[in-house]
Amino acid sequence: MSGFDTILVANRGEIALRVMRTARRMGYRCVAVYSDADRDAPHARVNGVAAGGADAALRIGGPAPADSYLNIPALLAAARAAGAGAVHPGYGFLAERADFAQACTDARLAFIGPPAAAIVAMGNKAGAKRMMLEAGVPCIPGYQGEDQSDARMAEEAARIGYPVMIKAAAGGGGRGMRRVDEAGAFAAALAAARSEAQHAFGSAEVILERALLEPRHIEIQVFADLHGNVVHMGERDCSVQRRHQKLIEEAPSPAVGPELRARMGEVALAAARAIGYVGAGTLEFLLDRDGQFYFMEMNTRLQVEHAVTEAITGIDLVEWQLLVAAGAPLPLAQAELDARRAAGGHAIEVRLCAEDPQQDFLPQSGTVWRWQAPPGVRCDHALADGAQVPPYYDSMLAKLVAHGRDRADALRQLRRALDQCLLLGLPSNRAFLAQCLAHPVFAAGGASTGFIAGHLPAGLRGGADATARTLAAASALLAWHRSQRHPRRYPAELHGWSSSHAHAQPLRFTLNGAAHHAHASADGPNAWHIAAPGAAASQRIEVADSGAGSLQLSIDGAPATLSFAVHGARLFFLLDGVEHMLDDLGDAPPRVANNGAADGRIAAPMNGRVVALHVRDGDQVSIGQPLLALEAMKMEHNMLATRDGKVSSLNAALGAQVATGQLLLEITP
Repeated sequence: MSGFDTILVANRGEIALRVMRTARRMGYRCVAVYSDADRDAPHARVNGVAAGGADAALRIGGPAPADSYLNIPALLAAARAAGAGAVHPGYGFLAERADFAQACTDARLAFIGPPAAAIVAMGNKAGAKRMMLEAGVPCIPGYQGEDQSDARMAEEAARIGYPVMIKAAAGGGGRGMRRVDEAGAFAAALAAARSEAQHAFGSAEVILERALLEPRHIEIQVFADLHGNVVHMGERDCSVQRRHQKLIEEAPSPAVGPELRARMGEVALAAARAIGYVGAGTLEFLLDRDGQFYFMEMNTRLQVEHAVTEAITGIDLVEWQLLVAAGAPLPLAQAELDARRAAGGHAIEVRLCAEDPQQDFLPQSGTVWRWQAPPGVRCDHALADGAQVPPYYDSMLAKLVAHGRDRADALRQLRRALDQCLLLGLPSNRAFLAQCLAHPVFAAGGASTGFIAGHLPAGLRGGADATARTLAAASALLAWHRSQRHPRRYPAELHGWSSSHAHAQPLRFTLNGAAHHAHASADGPNAWHIAAPGAAASQRIEVADSGAGSLQLSIDGAPATLSFAVHGARLFFLLDGVEHMLDDLGDAPPRVANNGAADGRIAAPMNGRVVALHVRDGDQVSIGQPLLALEAMKMEHNMLATRDGKVSSLNAALGAQVATGQLLLEITP
């Protein structure tokens, strides 16, 4: 067996902590790496995590991935400096880069993953698809040729027939991927996919495939060792996706029975054997309505959703990775794995992401002011109160995994866990995930890759609406908070209340960006009458401090629990399963929120980098015309003209970093 006792984890966030947790349990010394943006991140804290953190942490460069987590020389130098004998790439970043695997081998470091040759064979979609076709594996009709000219691509798209999928050949995760429904939209979609692929993977090569209508996304987990043993651990259903990226995964799939599972498993094993695969890998397929499955790609790494397979098999996949890298044979044979899986119940995972479902899942960055992991389920994360979410990396913050006797049991547990999960400080998809799990189509096991678009389009994604109950609770929270910070100015008790506003304090605030005002009159210890404009009567609200950032409210006798976090004059709170943001305007006159879009002011919707600039000062533009593109958390977002007019006050430069709300340009009539 290969000898190493120190492992450098070439990644960040929750996967770095997850790898270190197993490695430390097995007695290995763990070395973390961090960029300048992650200097204070939980994964970079030496022995800072009770479940098993780093023994040492080394800086590898600036915040941009190219300067740090994609910087191969810096990672190898860190490994040498720390005395590491092995490197675990996690997932994302360099996990599927053959040149990194080879560089580790050349540096006499054990690469905890497949050999470089296997990554080359399967890491490029075009080459992998050609190989699978030669091996007789069913593949979606498409084009994966070397001629990448615009004319040839358009010609092939017409031959395949619309709708078609454009996919980055060098990577996955939904990046560099576009669905095109008609020929007129092909050129723009091709340019956008190539640009995103180049920035994400360093290659603009793409392939084309016929778009299947609402298929299932099914993947098979495989494992192989250095002794010729190859096994599969059954399937995972990853059909619930947004932007072609997975949000919910489960095992087993509600759509896969024993016969189909056996066929898909045999195809996956044959593919792994054909390329001399070693380690953990995943074969991804699309399953159509007729039960036919088609090869998409192979991910030559550990998957984000590996936890659901761990739950139903009782196997630590990272432990198996370390055993295989050290030269050991696979601990279990196929028959033993099949028996474990068959008796393993059901597991469902959701990905908690910093993104805004109301704005087409726009990635968000900022500060986590309050975090509380839910009890009773597995929660892989790298979060803490005050943790920074940088704009440079993937938007996923945590994974919640429920394991039950059957699907209904797992689903019930996960819905409860999402209700108990607390994340305040920046927008997230927590409430949207709960909405997905509660939908009757998902509950019945019928979700396809078209689930979100078909059943939860933007207008149906439950937003933070200002109901009368929410406004009353927000007013009471603000009155209580003021009384705690400035008790003389805003007393929490004033006997002899009357309906007159003579002794009432004005409450002027914005709730989720919309302006509101009310009056609060103290009526006994920690009780207020809240009078809102136009309301027929005031509401009496009692507030009991439960400690640890939680209030128990009684709104006209109806109970409510409110969890909150404070940052200056801004309060974040969770009420009835929905997060809200309140800004205290003090005694200033009411203001009206306006994002400026209607008057031609184009502001950055998130922190990011300008990666494309399509206009110059003085250019005439039409509504809907692309102006520039921002890259944040590995995704590109096009900014479009909101009116006809002339570009003026262009404040964006190619390559510049911009902050949320920063004015980029103006369009004047």
